[in-house]
Amino acid sequence: MDHIKRDVSRMVEEQAKTEDNPFSKVIPALMKKGLENINLSMFSEDKKRELLNAAAEEYFKRNQIGDAMKVFKMTGNRIRLTAIGDEHARLGLFSYAIEAYKLADERDKLMRVGERCLEEGHIAESIAAFKIVGNQDKLNAVGDYCLQKGKIEFAIEVFSALDNKAKLIKLGDHCFGEKQYPLSAKAYELAGEKTKLNTVAEEFMRIGLLANALRSFEAADNQMMVQFIRENFGDRDLASKVYV
Repeated sequence: MDHIKRDVSRMVEEQAKTEDNPFSKVIPALMKKGLENINLSMFSEDKKRELLNAAAEEYFKRNQIGDAMKVFKMTGNRIRLTAIGDEHARLGLFSYAIEAYKLADERDKLMRVGERCLEEGHIAESIAAFKIVGNQDKLNAVGDYCLQKGKIEFAIEVFSALDNKAKLIKLGDHCFGEKQYPLSAKAYELAGEKTKLNTVAEEFMRIGLLANALRSFEAADNQMMVQFIRENFGDRDLASKVYV
């Protein structure tokens, strides 16, 4: 962690340069008040951007990266957003890198960082990057990779993003066969497969998981079974395992 702190500090020193900004001394007081509460109507657009960029640099110096990126987005400062993305990608802090590239509309860099994340096993971040870009081929590749590695929840997320109902149903069938009923229910629900969702709900009933059964029956639009559970079992029953 020390090397990360040193690198971030170096980035601040090299890129922030707030000491040259006429607002640098008053920015902390304005931030304490809250930027949303500050009246900047007396300034020109250029002066507003100058002040807000100085505030963003101060946020960055304090390691409030998310706040810094939001303000840089407000000012249209793609150069700083891209620089933040590059530095965090170099450090392996992919969530920040992806958010920065998204705000900067750096689609090529999003693709590259998504591929790197997939190669290094950062599945959630890889999915996030490819979803932003909207690259279906890459998302399908991630989904297939997740299936090979047994990362079912990630695979469900990918095929849901692709609206690939056939693969979601296949995943649901696989999970049902492996008695992974919550994942099976999730896959069937996202696929809109109500018949099989009812089957999972009945299995939840059989093993006494009434809350799960109720949710699945609701998703399957099975009003008869929803009414049966609601009228015959209380909240305490739904919160515990009850055999019926």
